[in-house]
Amino acid sequence: MSPESRDRSYLWDMLDASRTIRGFISGTTFTQFEKDRKLQLAIERLLEILGEAARRVSEEFQNQHGEIPWRKIIGQRNVLAREYGEIKLERI
Repeated sequence: MSPESRDRSYLWDMLDASRTIRGFISGTTFTQFEKDRKLQLAIERLLEILGEAARRVSEEFQNQHGEIPWRKIIGQRNVLAREYGEIKLERI
């Protein structure tokens, strides 16, 4: 698979995860989110997927699209994956 094809695939994964998150939380208040453990876990997992896909996008593409906060997206994934016991819902 060419680098461009890989990037397209990872970008699709990012878009799909983002849209799914948006659909899950649409119309949900933070108070409702705090009380819904299933929703919390689903959103955490989708953010991990989004961040992992972002991490795999080529450095060249990332450099060409500096308007996207790549480091923040990838950093959020790292926090969720590595510091799962200390996750604050406000950060999600």
